[in-house]
Amino acid sequence: MDWLVIAIAAYLILAIVNLSDKFLLENLVPSTKTYTFLVGVLGAVVLVLAPWFLEWPGFFWLIYNLVVGALFPVALLLLYRSLKIGDVSKIIPLIGGLVPIFTIILALVFLGETFSSLQWLALFFLLLGTVLLAWLPSGHSLWTKVLIWFGLVKQKNFIAILTAVAAAFFFAVFFVATKYIYLNQTFFSAFIWIRLGTLLCVLFLLVPKANRKEIFVGLKKLKKKKSVLFFANQGIAAVGFLLQNYAVFLGSVALVNALQGVQYAFLLVLGGLISVFYPKLLQEDVSKGIIIQKILAITLISIGLYFMVV
Repeated sequence: MDWLVIAIAAYLILAIVNLSDKFLLENLVPSTKTYTFLVGVLGAVVLVLAPWFLEWPGFFWLIYNLVVGALFPVALLLLYRSLKIGDVSKIIPLIGGLVPIFTIILALVFLGETFSSLQWLALFFLLLGTVLLAWLPSGHSLWTKVLIWFGLVKQKNFIAILTAVAAAFFFAVFFVATKYIYLNQTFFSAFIWIRLGTLLCVLFLLVPKANRKEIFVGLKKLKKKKSVLFFANQGIAAVGFLLQNYAVFLGSVALVNALQGVQYAFLLVLGGLISVFYPKLLQEDVSKGIIIQKILAITLISIGLYFMVV
């Protein structure tokens, strides 16, 4: 179960990154294209390991690796866009719930993954806990609650939800395709090729003149502010992403992605602490009902973790 420990550590790190992303998108790098571009370029730092780990995979696997790598910035762009225009308390749990569902379906169909009865039970509790995290009780009828939860009462939120769903699908495809690569190649060599694909994709963002202007304006604004926060956040994100990929390499991609509920449990705890000590940075609903709901969701996720290890 080494992959389980590694995955939990990865999701703790990524929860910290999620909180930072929302702050940075609002204060330091308001452009989602600039943010995606910087993440892709900085992720290419792993190329310094090429002389020691990079192996020639053959022409077919080269193209496959690069295409899979290109999926990641597309998913990121959709994620950052949904975060910018939507409510982080809805967007993050929604993506966290949809990514494992999409991943399970894709892994069953394309990878032939199978799960034991206990693992299916674990998946059920993990997904149920994740969905509960996103459920915000409001209104009087069930239909009203559904509309409010999905943000359909506001056009802006509706667009954010659709963007988040698309992001979740691209993340799922990326991870399932990545797992297929790891089944056929060594970890570090494949990881480097994939990151190269990501770099090439974000460089294409510079082709349209409008994108180029937006990205360069965003870069100039970043220079004028405390950019060390951004680079520190991306350094932490790189560690989390590497650990997440290594967990996928060692274990089931569906089970690793289902554990994203753990990430959002961490997100709730960290967000709650920040809202108490630094309320101006992150405002969270701390009513009695919401607190009970969040505790129940975390309990369900904990039960899922229990069935994962027994």
